[in-house]
Amino acid sequence: MTAVATTTDCRNDCAVQSDAADLSTIGPLTSVVGAAELVPLTSGDQIRYANFDYAASAPALTAVADAVAASVSQYASVHRGAGHLSQVTTRRYEQCRDTVRRFVRGRTDDTVVFTRNTTDAINLAAHCTPGDVVVLDIEHHANLLPWVSRDNGSARIVSACDTLEDTLAALDAELAAAPAALLAVTAASNVTGEVLPISRLASIAHRHGARILVDAAQLVAHRPVSIVSHGIDYLVFSGHKLYAPFGSGVLIGRSDWLDAADPYLAGGGASAQVSLVDGPDENCASTAWHSGAARHEAGSPNVLGAIAIAAACEAIVDLGFELIGLHEAELRARLDAGLAGVADVTPLRIFSDDLDRVGIAGFSVDGHTPRAVAEYLSDHHGIGVRDGKFCAHPLLARLGHTDGAVRASFGLGTDSADVDRLVTALTELTRIAPGKAHP
Repeated sequence: MTAVATTTDCRNDCAVQSDAADLSTIGPLTSVVGAAELVPLTSGDQIRYANFDYAASAPALTAVADAVAASVSQYASVHRGAGHLSQVTTRRYEQCRDTVRRFVRGRTDDTVVFTRNTTDAINLAAHCTPGDVVVLDIEHHANLLPWVSRDNGSARIVSACDTLEDTLAALDAELAAAPAALLAVTAASNVTGEVLPISRLASIAHRHGARILVDAAQLVAHRPVSIVSHGIDYLVFSGHKLYAPFGSGVLIGRSDWLDAADPYLAGGGASAQVSLVDGPDENCASTAWHSGAARHEAGSPNVLGAIAIAAACEAIVDLGFELIGLHEAELRARLDAGLAGVADVTPLRIFSDDLDRVGIAGFSVDGHTPRAVAEYLSDHHGIGVRDGKFCAHPLLARLGHTDGAVRASFGLGTDSADVDRLVTALTELTRIAPGKAHP
C-alpha cells in the first residue's frame, strides 16, 4: 500500500489527511467480534455481513470482549465489600477512571462519572449546569432535548449557517448578546461525519465566560481528543460507539458543578450518611451526599461496562490514531468516489466548507425511500446501513430530508471489499424502477 498520512497536533483538532495512491489493499485494522458472521439473502444464499452501521453501535473489539470475559470470574460488589474479590473489582473499576482520563488527556482533578451512554451523560450534565445553554440546531437529540427540557436554565438554539465560518460567527454573537453558562456542541455530526473545530469553539465559549461541553460520541473512536489541549470543560461519549457495547458511557469534566448539584439519582452509594429525623412528615431523611463521581453513581454500577470502555481505550492507543486515521481516510475516499459515480445518489452535508469527516456518509437515493434502500441492501447484498432521521430530526429537516435518509458508517473492521460491495449494490439499485427493489 503506497500512502502518506499526516496528522496535525491535537491542539489543531487532529485532522487526518491522506494522499493514498492505491486503495486496493486496505483491510481491517484489527479483529472485531462477529467479523465472519454470515447472513441470509433472499436468493437463499448466505454472505459475510458487511457492517456499515458503526455510527449507531460499533461491534466489540476482540480485545474488549476478552477483557470483559477475563473479569467475569473475579466479579464481585464494588466499594463496600471487604472480601478479596470485592477489593479486586473495586480496584479494577476505579482504575478504569484513570484509563479514561489518560485516553482523553483529562486534567488530574477532573471527575470521571460512568453513565449508561452519551444520552445519560448529557442528561446528567444538564442536571448539574447552572444557567443558560447555547446549542446548535444540528445536534443529535441527545445533545438537544436534555437542554430544552430542564428547569435550571434556558436553551438558546442557534441555527447553523451555510458555512462553518458563519456558524462560528453566529455562536460568537449569541454568546456575546447575553451571558450563558455553557456551549454544548457535537464534535462530529452523526449524520454527515463532519468534524467541528473544537479548539475554536472552546475559545469562543471561554472568551464570553461560558464553559463548553463536547459530545464526542462520534469522534473518540476515530480521532485523538485532548481535554487540556482542546480547552474542553466537559466531555461525553458512549462505550457502544467505542467498540465496547456493554452498556456504559462517560462524563468527564470539572468537578465544581458536579459537586454542587443534587445527586443525579438518590440511593445507596451516593449517600455518605442517612438518618431519620422528625419533620412535617412522620419520617424524613437527613442525608449527607458524597462528592466526586460517587455523588452521581447511586446503586451498583456497570463494572463490566466500565472495564469494556477502559479496554477499548487501551486497544485504540496501542493501535495508534495515525494508523486509524490513515485506514479510515482511505476508506472514506474510496466510498466518496464510489458514491459520486452512482447515478441518483446525493450526499448530505451541513456546511459548504470542505471539512474533515469521520467515517460517516449520509446520502439519499432518488426514487427510493430510505427504508427501501436499507432493505434492498440487506436482503440482496448482506449489507447493514442505517435509514431514518438518525435522532437528528431538526437537522434532517433543514437538509430537506423530512422523510429521512440513508447512512453508511464504518470503522476498524471495515475493508475495501466492503466499500466496493456497497457501491456495487447501490449501482444495481439505481437501475431498478422505484418500488421494484423487492420483486
